[in-house]
Amino acid sequence: MKIPVPHAPYIANKVAIDLLNSKLVTFSRGLEEAKKIITEVITEDLEKERKLEAKVADILDENEDNMEFMQVDRRSMFWMIKKKMAKDYDLLLNYEDRFSELSHVVMDRLWQEDLMDYTVNENSIKNIIYDAIDSYKESFEEVEKNVYEKIGNMKRKLIPGTDEYEVVFEKLYREELKKKGMF
Repeated sequence: MKIPVPHAPYIANKVAIDLLNSKLVTFSRGLEEAKKIITEVITEDLEKERKLEAKVADILDENEDNMEFMQVDRRSMFWMIKKKMAKDYDLLLNYEDRFSELSHVVMDRLWQEDLMDYTVNENSIKNIIYDAIDSYKESFEEVEKNVYEKIGNMKRKLIPGTDEYEVVFEKLYREELKKKGMF
């Protein structure tokens, strides 16, 4: 499952909290500065995938007639093109590899920006970051499901896509993350 770009701050928050709770690191300029850098790294990664997918969609739109003539499934073709172009966008599609790479980049950026100090093996830090990203990915579907249920059970019906819906969704989403100790 693909993680949406707006989730980057939530993932960053989970990573920063897990690092802090591990007691293996100290943040020299506080948790907020670390979260800012982690958010930037994760957003850059998620944006690469979004840009790749937009390009693939453009290619498919340009070749819609050919695909219809050849009776090719759009979703299958989308995946094939995305897979072929991923290297051009410096994007790993396998989540295990991608999260591992992202963990290294987060750790390196925090170190280079002099925001984090640790005295343990780098793999220990990388594993905390990896596990935080992976557990977020696993749990965010459940969190969204709970939020959709709450919105659906409200007396006043909200219309998806409206500003009011987005504000309520965001508020409930944060509450669900807090319940899980992720915010």
